[in-house]
Amino acid sequence: MPQAQLLNSDAVIDYNFELFFELSADLLCIAGFDGFFKRINPGVSKLLGYTNDELLSRPINDFVYIEDRAVTSKVRGELTRGKPLINFENRYVTKNGELVWLAWTSMNIDRDQMVFAIAKNITYRRRLEEERNALLLNMTKVNTDLRKLTFTTAHDLRSPINNLLSIFSLLNVSKIEDQETLGYINILKSASENLKQTLSDYVDVLVQKESANQQIEELDFNEVLNGVLRSIRSLIEDSGVTINADFSQLKTVNFNKTYLQSIFLNLLTNSIKYAKPGCLPVISIQTSPINGIKQLIFSDNCLGFDMDKVKDKIFGLHQKFHHHNDSKGIGLYLIYNHITSMGGRISVESKLNEGATFTITF
Repeated sequence: MPQAQLLNSDAVIDYNFELFFELSADLLCIAGFDGFFKRINPGVSKLLGYTNDELLSRPINDFVYIEDRAVTSKVRGELTRGKPLINFENRYVTKNGELVWLAWTSMNIDRDQMVFAIAKNITYRRRLEEERNALLLNMTKVNTDLRKLTFTTAHDLRSPINNLLSIFSLLNVSKIEDQETLGYINILKSASENLKQTLSDYVDVLVQKESANQQIEELDFNEVLNGVLRSIRSLIEDSGVTINADFSQLKTVNFNKTYLQSIFLNLLTNSIKYAKPGCLPVISIQTSPINGIKQLIFSDNCLGFDMDKVKDKIFGLHQKFHHHNDSKGIGLYLIYNHITSMGGRISVESKLNEGATFTITF
């Protein structure tokens, strides 16, 4: 190849290199082992707001945020000893006092005592991370405050319940001859005792969650259900509900006791609450092991749901699908969270005015 053509080729390469260096959106730098910039592209001065002369005449560390100078000097020392610098992040201070985050990738040329570096401006990303962390911190604080409120509420409710139970212990029922009155007193006493136990159980669950160690034990379906039925005996008697329970195929499950009680309680009370007018509620509860998977199937003949309308909202918080004075939209939300927090799942099949079937897979 003729010498003139070689020179022209070298000139083209040099021109392209200069063009790349000058037009790059990233920050391109050549620095010496002495800690000074030797050459920078326009992106550096544009971001930091200093002139080229200002940037080249002062030590690089002068532009680094004071809190990051020590670690920057440390990694720069490792770099001059031959250790490449990959994605090192630090903060620089612009001429108008703003902080910018830069991510550096640098290589040294020991023979020339030079460092070649590329930096990306990651200020936006870091600000998003800081905002996210602040949001998480705030959410954690709110969650902590809610836990404190729950503990306080449970504690404060125990006092009037204990007072009520004390009154029952002071009553001399031997002087009461009316059997209906005695029955009401027994119902009130039983309900108060169950309310006290429920409060204690919920506090226990909160404590278990606090330690991230939810207690799992082998539970007898029949025993847990009977315990719940006793706690709502008055409601069952007044509603005329028929409950058919069959746990013969699967008698036990490893689960959290308080959660299973809450599942039974909310499903039962919902079925009774949303019974069809003029029709006594009928509830069927059974267990079934399918291919080694444990399932609890709960069916009723209540008002049911229009699944085309409710869709995935059925387990949402404060979602209401029927008009009822006592409806809060919390029961199914609690059931869903109890089950999914223990690794299970729940599905529902229903038609309006034809009842509903909930299938819980443990």
